[in-house]
Amino acid sequence: MRQTVAMALDLLPVVAPTSCCTPVTSSTIDERDAVALARTLKALADPTRIRLLSLIAAHEGGEACVCDLIEPVGLSQPTVSHHLKQLTEAGLVTREKRGVWAYFTIVPGAVDAVSQHLGAHLSVTANGSPSIR
Repeated sequence: MRQTVAMALDLLPVVAPTSCCTPVTSSTIDERDAVALARTLKALADPTRIRLLSLIAAHEGGEACVCDLIEPVGLSQPTVSHHLKQLTEAGLVTREKRGVWAYFTIVPGAVDAVSQHLGAHLSVTANGSPSIR
């Protein structure tokens, strides 16, 4: 039995180690942009915030008072204001105070910029190579 084991070990070829890594072939997102994009995506990852963006966009001139947004989402004014603060800090909406009310407007191109950023760094073709834009 010992001879069989020793013989099997003698037959194993010696192979030089190879690199397991494939080269980077397109641009990657840097840390600063990744942090900013993650903050924006985190703000968008809430169904109430998506609804709020939709409601703001649907209002005349793409602007809505916080008082117009409370009833449609069925939440209290402080909760709606919290969600709007998250959207504002993520750069998706602007806030303008008028008297006791705050008015919110979607930042032109902000949502498109998120899509373009994702597409530029995360798109891959069917054959596994990065898509060129």
